[in-house]
Amino acid sequence: MHYTVFNGDADGILAAVQLQLHAPVESVSVTGVKRDIALLQQVVPQAGDVIHVLDISMQKNHAALEHCLAQGATVLYADHHNPGEIPTHANLAAHIDLDANTCTALIVSDLLGREHHLWAIAAAYGDNLFARAEAEADLLGLSATEKQQLNALGTYVNYNGYGAHIDDLHYHPAALLAELVKYPNPFAVISDTKSVFHRLAEAYAADMAQAQGAQVRMDNASCKVIELANAPWARRVSGVIGNQLANDYPDKAHGVLTLNTDGSYTVSIRAPLNNKQGAAAVAEQFATGGGRAGAAGINALPAAQVEQFCQALNKMYT
Repeated sequence: MHYTVFNGDADGILAAVQLQLHAPVESVSVTGVKRDIALLQQVVPQAGDVIHVLDISMQKNHAALEHCLAQGATVLYADHHNPGEIPTHANLAAHIDLDANTCTALIVSDLLGREHHLWAIAAAYGDNLFARAEAEADLLGLSATEKQQLNALGTYVNYNGYGAHIDDLHYHPAALLAELVKYPNPFAVISDTKSVFHRLAEAYAADMAQAQGAQVRMDNASCKVIELANAPWARRVSGVIGNQLANDYPDKAHGVLTLNTDGSYTVSIRAPLNNKQGAAAVAEQFATGGGRAGAAGINALPAAQVEQFCQALNKMYT
């Protein structure tokens, strides 16, 4: 069996697109909403299986990885999150890069000799690595219009991954991957007026319009925290609106609180683009928090700890 285990956001999906275009193979997709990262345990490995694992924390999947290797599977693991202890095994090819200015799709692109690098640039835009994406686009001599198009594609694919459960999403990430691999490059997707790009563009615009009325919980020179409602549209924009705020105010940190049905909050954290550190350190102060230096999250922040979160964010960046 061949498995592709990937995060349901732009980085995971567009890393998988590159691998599939490089070497097309019938593969079982294992994925979920963006915050569903304990994915490798869903694989039931056997000797000879090939497993590609993309953009999910090795640290959070360590036991499942050890099990896959022990059963005789071969694993390619590409990621940019803290891996914890990386197993030493002949069947494991681990490509981990913790640089705050890289993402999994860029790592995969380098592994493939930049064969499908346009997809990696779109992923970098979607992962809010705006400066890196622009620099990579400049190396290819892309026009301002082409950059904007790749930015939009990455943003829309990333937007689709946010939700409390699959029903919140417009496309199951596995279905979105299956649609995108039909095209040789991102511009082919964009030029097809019936493609997922245009469907997601319409949905994105509608959801972001609703987000303009978000409640502001804190706003000062160092950081801003907003609150979104308990609604599917709010869950869908919870990550991309954080990216938008980070780009609009690059010297500020941002927190986006999205109300959950049980009264807790899902939190997206973005470090200032001009100071991409500390986001994970803030998130990890809370029981269900984690992430990277530049972007992190908390899966279920109790309502009673919202003020504590605001103060932790403010302390980190003041």
